[in-house]
Amino acid sequence: MGYCTALAMEPNADPENQLMIGASVQQTMQIDPRRARFPCCIVWTPLPVLSWLVPFIGHVGICREDGVILDFAGPNFVCVDNFAFGAVSRYIQISKEKCFISPHLAAAHKSEDQYEQDERTISTWDDALRKSTQEFQHRSYNLLTCNCHSFVANNLNRLGYNTGGWNVVNLAALIFLKGRWVNKASMVRSFLPFVIVLGLGLTFGGGTFLTFLAFFTFFLTGWFLLGTYFFKSLIQL
Repeated sequence: MGYCTALAMEPNADPENQLMIGASVQQTMQIDPRRARFPCCIVWTPLPVLSWLVPFIGHVGICREDGVILDFAGPNFVCVDNFAFGAVSRYIQISKEKCFISPHLAAAHKSEDQYEQDERTISTWDDALRKSTQEFQHRSYNLLTCNCHSFVANNLNRLGYNTGGWNVVNLAALIFLKGRWVNKASMVRSFLPFVIVLGLGLTFGGGTFLTFLAFFTFFLTGWFLLGTYFFKSLIQL
């Protein structure tokens, strides 16, 4: 963004060169599911077993400016360009204009000391992701307390997306409500196992299966709601 402004201020700037740079930036930001490239996106894919029972639960990651996916997949381990549970099914591209990664934009929201520190360490989207990756490479993984959603929420807070305040609950809601499907096949891949399991459960288990499914869904939802909003030290970010 800065270099575009600089070019616009130069009266002798080569118009052809400006067009070439603009085309290069646009090409870099293009989403390419076949190459698993989702620049500046949050990405989601269903989880084995868990998503078969509760289809809105899944595995998430966040992508660098070049589209490479980063996801917290295990203790002290952040996957790079190898999404842990298969191809991306849903994605949301984040507008950089809604992030406070530029020191000049962040200055209005931070103290002078914080401003000077962030100016030295975080000035781009990838800088923020690098800092979060380094932090989670020293984190233990736990499905219930520190998981892939914790990693992505940490990144969004570091980026200052929509002024921050991200956690595992509002992140999951964002993906569920606003996530775009990659294609129809990804939608089928996400919901077909749930439909099959539901059908088999009703056929062989009837009301007992529905009771178990309701309890399981209530337990997971309740755990993350309580851990996020009432016992805030329970869910790590």
